[in-house]
Amino acid sequence: MTLAYRSTLVVHGRLAMRESRIAAARNRRHGLQVMTFEQAAVRLAGGFARPIDAESLRAAIQAALPATPMGELESIKALPGMIDAAADTLHKAWRAGIDLASHAADHPRLAAIARLEAAILDRLPPGMMRPLDIVAAATARIAHAPAVLGPLEIAGPTELSGCWRPLLQALTDHIPVQWTAGPREVPAWLNGTGVEVARSPARKPEISSISAATAYHETIEAMRWARNLLASGVSASEIAIATASTADYDDYFLALRADANIDLHFVHGVRTVTTRDGQTAAALADIVVRGLSQSRLRRLAALCGDNGPFETLPTGWLRVLPTDAPLSTPGVWNRLLARLAPEDWPDRSEHAPALRAAVETLTKGPEAAGEIGEAFLNGRALAIWRKALLAGPAASIDATLETMKQDDGLEACVCVVWTPASALASSPRRFVRLLGLNSSRWPRGIAEDRLIPDHIIPTPVLDPLPVNLADRRDFETILATTVDEVVLSRARRDSDGRLFGRSPLLAAHGDETYLRRNATPARAFSETDRLLARPEEFASDPQAVSARICWRDWRQGEITPHDGLVRAGHPLVQAILDRTQSASSLRRLLRNPLSFIWVYAFGWREPQSSAEPLVLDALGIGDLVHMVLERALRKLEIGGGLVSASTKAIDVAVAEATEAVAADWESARPVPPAIIWRRTLDDARVMAGRALSYGDDPLPGARSYGEVPFGGSQPKSDTETPWDASTPVTIPDTGFNIAGYIDRLDVSGDGKRALVRDYKTGRPPRSEVRLNGGRELQRCLYAFAVKALLGDDVAISASLLYPREAVDLKLDDPEAVLAEITGYLRAARASFASGAALPGPDTGGDYDELAFALPANASATYCRRKMPAATERLGEVAQVWEAQ
Repeated sequence: MTLAYRSTLVVHGRLAMRESRIAAARNRRHGLQVMTFEQAAVRLAGGFARPIDAESLRAAIQAALPATPMGELESIKALPGMIDAAADTLHKAWRAGIDLASHAADHPRLAAIARLEAAILDRLPPGMMRPLDIVAAATARIAHAPAVLGPLEIAGPTELSGCWRPLLQALTDHIPVQWTAGPREVPAWLNGTGVEVARSPARKPEISSISAATAYHETIEAMRWARNLLASGVSASEIAIATASTADYDDYFLALRADANIDLHFVHGVRTVTTRDGQTAAALADIVVRGLSQSRLRRLAALCGDNGPFETLPTGWLRVLPTDAPLSTPGVWNRLLARLAPEDWPDRSEHAPALRAAVETLTKGPEAAGEIGEAFLNGRALAIWRKALLAGPAASIDATLETMKQDDGLEACVCVVWTPASALASSPRRFVRLLGLNSSRWPRGIAEDRLIPDHIIPTPVLDPLPVNLADRRDFETILATTVDEVVLSRARRDSDGRLFGRSPLLAAHGDETYLRRNATPARAFSETDRLLARPEEFASDPQAVSARICWRDWRQGEITPHDGLVRAGHPLVQAILDRTQSASSLRRLLRNPLSFIWVYAFGWREPQSSAEPLVLDALGIGDLVHMVLERALRKLEIGGGLVSASTKAIDVAVAEATEAVAADWESARPVPPAIIWRRTLDDARVMAGRALSYGDDPLPGARSYGEVPFGGSQPKSDTETPWDASTPVTIPDTGFNIAGYIDRLDVSGDGKRALVRDYKTGRPPRSEVRLNGGRELQRCLYAFAVKALLGDDVAISASLLYPREAVDLKLDDPEAVLAEITGYLRAARASFASGAALPGPDTGGDYDELAFALPANASATYCRRKMPAATERLGEVAQVWEAQ
């Protein structure tokens, strides 16, 4: 039995096709075929004929380009945009009906593109044809048009590509052909073809013009307009928002769509990287193109879940990675994996081989992009990856992914649509808002083809309907086919504040309404928009009330709860005062009580970046030198002692320690570029050598210790300590227990004398210091800890050693200084317990890592405003700020 179709409807574009098919279904037109003219030609051609789809064309171009001599294009054929440029040029030539092979002798550029075309056609699947070949096959079987197509109606388009026009004219001899133009412009070439043209009068919608502040403001006003129509009872399927080029607005609409909870369908598709699967592919592309690092691996693992090589790893396996290490080289990964033991993993089982295999796969680079994608991705993410590899070279797959689009999963026939103007022109709606009516934006300028410039084939021949004429025609078509309302919108300025000109298309549509960015809308498009547009309503929101009170308190001179006043005797305050303190925490209590409660009560910490820095900061250099000193000193003590070590032995020990510390540092922390890192290590080696060689009064038969724990701190190595590190150390009359690590401790052979040294890698002060305003507590506190642990009969000497300039600042009369510190700490404890967690002299300073939690430019404004009242409230505590 032969199935005979009653008629065929030819439409243009995906939006028109969807809406025409649902209209046919609603009207029970069961015998109607809805398709594009290309699909109708393919159906008439019969057999296994099919058009060349975009993915097959790109795959064929990618395979053919390397082996095809391209003449003067040879030097650019490996660039990332070449595949797109070649596909675009071939489509233009095919649509224009140009046979490239017959023009190969006209110009070397055409000969090169003709060779590429021939190589591509050889690689395409059988039955996949160019438009010219489809027209030839369809013309040969045109006698079957009455049975295959039936009466043909062409509805919606304002133009038909030149390659299809001979077939259209030949069809008029066999079947009725009607061009349903409605109020649209009819192309002149239809005259005399035998095609019946059906016209209708133009619609007369209400047209208004507006100007918005920016393109983002345009999208906000468009969403408000759509919400207002929906609230008034207009069906979503009758509302459209359009522009000539959607790329400038896509990101705005994507964000506002989620906030507004409106089903806004992107007819042209959404960017692939805005979806989770697209982000998964992008995370893998970041590693393939830029190399493996910890941050990139964490991103990939979070998106991949338990897929691929990560499937066998236990939940929480990322905890085995040192949080601050960039892990950006294979050597660093190898060292990390080599020292991982089964007990390091969450399930206490061995998983290092599985992680090693994953790392080795990820470090293969762009040459193995296909293998890497197959190993780590699945489902939709893998499909995206494969498509990206077809669209461009693996070395730029990240850029390719940025340009890819996919359907957003919404149905155009029941949604508000955001669409290019070309799609809306062939599928009109009752209510339309046109955006981007600025000069050079609508209509757009004409651009030459990237591979065939105008002097080889004139642009009007290669592209009979250039973009500027198409934009003008689409604009006029939309105005003529919209039934109820058209709103014309433009932006006054771009995102950088430069003025935009008006589109010439607005000249005939009267004055425009000036919309202010902060004007109260008649109807908000979302909850956020409603609250921000109505200050009196937002003012009653608890969050807004709190923010307003905080802002007002920050602007006052007196101390308020927003400046650190808390309830006296608060249990959390008491708890952090009772914890074991360190010299740095007590310094924070004295000089920045507000930061003390933030850090130890709230647990706030400065975010640590794993990105490799250009140079190490002062804290990083200090840590590096201390680690070298501790390791070198340990080696020297094992080899006979620092006191008897020669200068050469010290240099050797320091060099070996520097090398070992550098390897550990590279495995656990970010490092600067190689040349700067080597210079930094050289500086650390020099300072460490000076620190260990310095000694104007060495203790006889002394034993030296480095990074000595006390007060309950855990030892950093298996080296013997001069005391039991778990013994608590209490500062008398303050209620504070202290703990920490002494940089270096020398104990004489008879045990009667001890030297406490604290290394400082910065510049020494210009004059002698004791407390230095509360900044310098280590010498005294460490000396007290040593005396408390070794006994009162041991003579203690404490000093600050600055190895950069070989300066040793000794502390005179440590017991008197301890008595002075005790008074300040006792006052600080009482003040803090009473609720005075207030700003101090270090608040908002250059080294305040929590300055981001303060008002902007806090050191110059907020802190100066609050300091007099804070000083008065802190009383005796503030006196330490003036101590020498």
